[in-house]
Amino acid sequence: MSEQVNGQTLVGEIVRNYPEAVEVLMMIGMHCLGCPSSQMESLEEACMVHGIPSEEVIAEINRRIAARAQ
Repeated sequence: MSEQVNGQTLVGEIVRNYPEAVEVLMMIGMHCLGCPSSQMESLEEACMVHGIPSEEVIAEINRRIAARAQ
């Protein structure tokens, strides 16, 4: 089964497990990836706070995860 993130995946988990996703998150303005609240915040919640459609972010992160796996 391929690895994927979804809206409920915690931002802290994404940062720890998918370093290729950090660039995506930084490019959309999530510069607080190391702050304590990001460790327990879902990707969907973080996107909502930043006013960004989570579906687009999830798709781009999963695209990069898939590219790394090849």
